[in-house]
Amino acid sequence: MKVLVIGGGGREHAVIRKLKENPSIEKLFCAPGNGGIADLAECVNLKADDVRGITEFAVQNHVDFVCVTPDDPLALGMVDALEAAGIKAFGPVQKAAEIEASKVFAKGLMKKYGIPTAAYEVFSDPEAALAYLKEQNTYPAVLKADGLALGKGVLIAQNAQEAEAAVKELMVDKAFGAAGNEIVIEEFLEGPEVSVLAFTDGKVIRPMVSSMDHKRADDNDQGLNTGGMGTIAPSPFYTKEIADRCMNEIFLPTMHAMNAEGRTFRGVLYFGLMLTKDGPKVIEYNSRFGDPETQVVLPLLKSDLLEIMLACENETLGDLEIEWSDQCAACIMEASGGYPLSYQKGYLIHGLDEHGQHPGVYVYHSGTMKKEDGYHTNGGRVLGIEAEAPTLEEALQKAYEAVSDISFEGEHHRTDIGKKALEGRYR
Repeated sequence: MKVLVIGGGGREHAVIRKLKENPSIEKLFCAPGNGGIADLAECVNLKADDVRGITEFAVQNHVDFVCVTPDDPLALGMVDALEAAGIKAFGPVQKAAEIEASKVFAKGLMKKYGIPTAAYEVFSDPEAALAYLKEQNTYPAVLKADGLALGKGVLIAQNAQEAEAAVKELMVDKAFGAAGNEIVIEEFLEGPEVSVLAFTDGKVIRPMVSSMDHKRADDNDQGLNTGGMGTIAPSPFYTKEIADRCMNEIFLPTMHAMNAEGRTFRGVLYFGLMLTKDGPKVIEYNSRFGDPETQVVLPLLKSDLLEIMLACENETLGDLEIEWSDQCAACIMEASGGYPLSYQKGYLIHGLDEHGQHPGVYVYHSGTMKKEDGYHTNGGRVLGIEAEAPTLEEALQKAYEAVSDISFEGEHHRTDIGKKALEGRYR
């Protein structure tokens, strides 16, 4: 088979590494890929959201299967375009991808079908939003841009001044462009936050190992929201009892709700959950593999990834047994100084061998380019240093030992990934 993976980050590196285990794959492409991915697949100079260009490339190169991993191309209908051209693809069609592309849609779906989530209101007028916040006068308050915003369109206001600034940033200054034309204001939930990715073919849903992301840029959950500064798997807070509740109260109802709406979802459905005192509630849905969650979840997958992806596309997922390792995994992100705001690119990365690999650890490339003298930084999040071990403590120790040996100018990473989980606390 010829397989094409769309995207150029650490998530795609993890997907490609796993796909390489399947001997039936004769050729692997990645568009656009990055420096580390180039060691495993042929990188194609096409942007991930170039629906027409990628469809034409897939047709011309007789690609058998395309894995569409980022949110933007899914929201733009890349799977629809590929399928119309006769090419099988992994990922939801455009109207199913709206579960991530529109928070207004997602909240409305949960309300309609009784799926537990935070209480909320939707606003398209900034003055109305400010009036509502003043009337409620309850803080912290959560403000979310309706559309896609690189995982950064969620602002938590601690008081009225911060709430007013958040409304201005989202709706007036358009910090995230058209994504802020509408916003959701919702109640602040408390409890451990857990990510659960799940394979689904619209008939059955198979959750993966749980994980826990760390969104804030700095230690102790300080600083700005990022695309994720590190993650662990599994989450110690996600017990079997909670998993059973999530399956019955959230996962299956969401799958059935999408079917009832004529938006059957096939691919990876990501559940961002808050384990509150009143039970698990949905914070957000994503319509694809998460980043950096994928970098700790897929290494624990013992079954064949391509086989699972094909089963999701063919609606035969119920026929598969999916096996997972009982190891723990940790991934530490090394980022460019200044991320998630402005940062410099092009710095030489020290401490990687010729394969971008440190002994005992796998280095996922998120934002790198490869030159004659080695790998150079080419993004905000640069590397994901991942390790597995029998315990979370050991996995974190291995990952951090490798982080200490890998450097580049301005390098920044959090030193407390997994600390709360080890200490059994969520804040």
